[in-house]
Formats: sequence, structure tokens, C-alpha cells
Amino acid sequence: MAIEKRMFGRTGHMSSAVIFGAAALARADEGTAERVLDLLLRYDVNHIDTAARYGESEVHVGRWMERHRDRFFLATKTGERDYAGARDGIARSLERLRTDCIDMIQLHALVHPDEWERALGPGGALEACIEARAAGKVRFIGVTGHGWTIAAMHRRSLMRFDFDSILMPWNWVAARHPTYAADFERTAALAEERGAAIQTIKGIARGPWAAGVTRDRTTWYQPLEGMDDIRPSVHWVLSRPGVFLCSAGDVGLLPLVLEAACEKISRPDDAEMAALSERTGLSSIFGL
Repeated sequence: MAIEKRMFGRTGHMSSAVIFGAAALARADEGTAERVLDLLLRYDVNHIDTAARYGESEVHVGRWMERHRDRFFLATKTGERDYAGARDGIARSLERLRTDCIDMIQLHALVHPDEWERALGPGGALEACIEARAAGKVRFIGVTGHGWTIAAMHRRSLMRFDFDSILMPWNWVAARHPTYAADFERTAALAEERGAAIQTIKGIARGPWAAGVTRDRTTWYQPLEGMDDIRPSVHWVLSRPGVFLCSAGDVGLLPLVLEAACEKISRPDDAEMAALSERTGLSSIFGL
């Protein structure tokens, strides 16, 4: 079983269409993390996305990565906004990931305008990322975020700096948001024009956790759980040429997402997605 490979922007790397979202390992024990990461080999997933903020994720990935480094495009993130913090954070991530070079460092959750100005301005985190790239410690630089304003913010980011990738939400609900859908399309068009990879998240989000529902998943939102619901959601995202889907932050859902992505990708029609929405109560996880 192998998941389709796609060119990851202008990096030259053919990445698996599903990128492993290593937030799922934030609170995992060592044994669980090893089993989950071994699953990536089975499905030929060759791209891992983690972050300094994801608990013990970098530690777990680094321990395992020592044996498999040459098989993976390895990305992490810094949530720091100033130069010194990002410089030190990148050094710490390199140590935790047990590698001399990270394939991509990303500015994590760059949503708020004030933080955006600090991170991309003089003495900001971006300067540390550029310095690390020049020193051969990272190869590429990206930017991530979520929420209904992030597509517009990413467009602003791409106009300020030539980022190699962007990461933002995309699913059936997002495509029907009154302003986000248009922002997503404009930003995606600019990213494609610039050769920046487009990573998507929240592909199997169902909605906010409902009152009285047992939170038995490690996602902060309530996810879809059955294959009959996950399959069309995964296929809906991946049927868009050139985009990537980051897997959900729950180890139990990962096999279902990977299984769905291994199948021939066929875009569900509007009627099928509307039926899924009616059946599961799909709703916004970011409020109105």
C-alpha cells in the first residue's frame, strides 16, 4: 500500500499526499509513538510535520528518525516571534529531532496582526529562519495557521516574503464559509503562482465537541470517526490537484485516514457531501 506522491511546491521533493501530523504524538508514550511511526513505513508516508509546541512529539520523532532520516521530508515549527527566541528554538528542535538539518521550519500559527508584524519585521523570527537556512540548518521556510482569517493573512505573508509553503484549513464546511472560501482560493492561486506548497488541515473535522460528548480523542475538535465518513472527507480534500492533507492529531484515526488515501481518489459530488453533512452534523470549528 502506498499513498500518491505529489511535488511539494518548488522544493523538488515528492511528498506523500497525506503528511503525518505529529501533533498526534504530543502525549503519546514511547511505545505508542514507535508503533505509530512504523505505520508510516507501511503506507509509504514520507513527510512528517511536527512543532516545538507539540508536547513530546519532536522527541518521539527524533528518536525514531535516527534510523529513517533519509526517507523523510521533516518539518517542524517555531511559535517564537522574535529573532533570539526563534534562533534558540530552532537549535532546540534540531537537538530534539536528532538531525543536523530540518527540511522545513515554519512560523507557527501566525494569525494575529501584531504577532505578524513582530515575526516578519526587523529583529523578528523570520530573520532567525533565514539565518538558519543560510547556515544549512534548515532548507525551506513556511508559515502556518488556522481560523477564518488565516487565508487572508497567508496572502499577506506571501506578499511580504517568498515562503516555500503555507498551511491552512480546508474541508467541506470551509468551502462554504461566506468569506473564507474566497480568501482560500485567492491565496491558493498566489501560492501556486509563487511555487509555494499548499498544506491543509482539519480535513476530517466534524465540529466543536458537543456538550455531554465524551472527549475520547486527542483532537481539540470533534472529528469524524467512521470510514464511511472519513473516506469522502479525505477524498474531497485530496481530489484537488497539488494540495496536501495533514493527518488529524489522534493516533487512533491515523490508520483510517491512510487507508482512505490509499484508495483511488474520486471527488465526492455535492449530493454525497451534503448527505454526509446532514448525517454527521458538520459545522464550523472556528465559530461563525
